[in-house]
Amino acid sequence: MHSSIAVLAAALALSACASDGAGPPASASALTPPPARKVEPSVDTMKRLVKLLSSDAFEGRAPGTVGEEKTLALLSGEFAQLGLKPGNNGSWFQDVPLVEITTKNVSPLTFSGGKAKVQAAYGPEMVAATYRTTQPHVAVKDSPVVFVGYGINAPEKGWNDYARLDVKGKTVIILVNDPDYEAAGLEGPFNGRAMTYYGRWTYKFEEAARQGAEAAIIVHDTVPAAYGWNVVQSSWTGAQQVADNANGNADQSAAIGWIQKDKAAALMASAGLNLDTLMAQAKKPGFKAVPLKGVKASLSFDNDLRKHMSKNVVALLPGTARPDEYVLYSAHWDHLGRCQAAPDGDDICNGAVDNATGTAALVALAEANVKAGPTERSQVFLAVTAEESGLLGSAYYGDHPVFPLGRTVGGVNMDALSMAGPAKNVVVIGKGKSDLDAYLNRALAAQGRTATVEPTPEKGFYYRSDHFSFAKHGVPMLYFEGGEDLVKGGTPAGMAAAEDYTEHRYHGPKDEYDPNWDWTGLEADVQLYFDVGRALASTADWPNWVAGDEFRAIRDKSRAGQ
Repeated sequence: MHSSIAVLAAALALSACASDGAGPPASASALTPPPARKVEPSVDTMKRLVKLLSSDAFEGRAPGTVGEEKTLALLSGEFAQLGLKPGNNGSWFQDVPLVEITTKNVSPLTFSGGKAKVQAAYGPEMVAATYRTTQPHVAVKDSPVVFVGYGINAPEKGWNDYARLDVKGKTVIILVNDPDYEAAGLEGPFNGRAMTYYGRWTYKFEEAARQGAEAAIIVHDTVPAAYGWNVVQSSWTGAQQVADNANGNADQSAAIGWIQKDKAAALMASAGLNLDTLMAQAKKPGFKAVPLKGVKASLSFDNDLRKHMSKNVVALLPGTARPDEYVLYSAHWDHLGRCQAAPDGDDICNGAVDNATGTAALVALAEANVKAGPTERSQVFLAVTAEESGLLGSAYYGDHPVFPLGRTVGGVNMDALSMAGPAKNVVVIGKGKSDLDAYLNRALAAQGRTATVEPTPEKGFYYRSDHFSFAKHGVPMLYFEGGEDLVKGGTPAGMAAAEDYTEHRYHGPKDEYDPNWDWTGLEADVQLYFDVGRALASTADWPNWVAGDEFRAIRDKSRAGQ
């Protein structure tokens, strides 16, 4: 998933700005009218591709595997057959340098020196990995342990859990999410219930590395993490993908990982502390990190390291009037490959919903736009790699854009489309952040549906999918999820469907194609993406982030250079 969701309660922006990226708000009705709808994205195309991409033959579509090879061949073949152009200087592909790290021979994570030795076993009680791409063996030995609360250093908020603390060579224990995630509303030092980027696990490890920690361990807690331990275990065991760079990520902590909450409680008790008390203290401004006196951590594991070039797929439908202006459609093609086996022995994480649905929709949108005819602006269909490893493919494109981001009008991102059936609404991730809301509102009005804010902003979905990589570079991106207010059963049915997927299929071997799926809801949602993208590609408008949004200044700067 994976960026501030903090402004979800902000007023809905019904504006489309002038071509200089600035101007007064306008109502949705004032937007440049889109051309009449000519075609609809093909549900048959989506069914065919979801079934194929999530079949066992594709082995879970992990980067650097035969599953990637088959996926790339399929997607480039589909785009070529549609008559699209290879988007990257005559190639369908953009190389994304990665290192595959497979951790093995993992010792228990052992804490000694307290009242009693505490050990956490790899898999059921803790997971461990490294970002370092040139280190075949990792050994953390007798590393002093420090509880650093939420592990946040936010000068603009006057919050620093590392204040007057030296953690070089030490192991830090970190809480997931933000200090105020339990708030009822969206008010608080970290925007209340809505997660900020400071709450994401990726940030926790980044900051720990900046502080010089030798090891960084996050305490898993289902509610603030937004998923159970089963998701952590399946996602963090087996081969992991890490971005390659010149220094081999030598500036990162030697070991990173997660630990079960009950084991963390036992660790604190061994140091004469109480985890619940520490968690309550960590929520308050002025919290000071707590060294676990005498307690030291030890952990070791080996790594199989393999450098490889994964690939983003880039297809182009050139524009007719302004071909040097681009509308972006994105979806990630990858999934987890082989993972923690289910009780029946099935160890292929097929990723049917996540994200064969979005990938199939990307092709269907390309097909529909080809049938409808080229637009004034060029349209880019981008299938990115390694989203499941931390948005690596989209991040690479953001840092090395094939098409100038200052000339990229905006776009839509599709990830794990809903198979729960038709809904009366859609849930907009980042509602109120940009002028794209107006485009969506108009498309929704044509379907008699509405846009709503996230019911669970504490889960931080804004930071968990590829739109975030483009937003960081100033490009307005629309990302929504299927509505929870289902036509059949209303909100209770929608919430139950979402919880069932998260608990039983998300990032597990049972996210498989189901011939009994009701496709009508997905079909309506993909039509929205078509209508929004088509409108963006057919106008001279330049949507922007709303005034005061964190990405507004970046957008204004990139547009000023055009």
